[in-house]
Amino acid sequence: MATKKAAKKSSKKTASKKSSAKKSSAKKSSAKKSSSSRKYSPSAGKDVEREMKAMKQGKLKSGRSGKKVTNPKQAIAIGLSEARKEGKKVPPKKS
Repeated sequence: MATKKAAKKSSKKTASKKSSAKKSSAKKSSAKKSSSSRKYSPSAGKDVEREMKAMKQGKLKSGRSGKKVTNPKQAIAIGLSEARKEGKKVPPKKS
């Protein structure tokens, strides 16, 4: 009697795992289809790379104060800002 109960429990567990695997694969394929175009232009990426390199060398300074930039996120923001000023393909700034 105990073996029948154990067999029923194990069959239920495997069935639930299979159904969840199918759902997750369906989500992945739909995500790939929607992002067909590039969000940032390659030249905008080069601007960000240049700013990151300057930050690592200790040469990147921010704004009017002229303080040294040490945060990588701030370096990325500076690179994207310069790309926007030059008219490159970059999404609008989040406010």
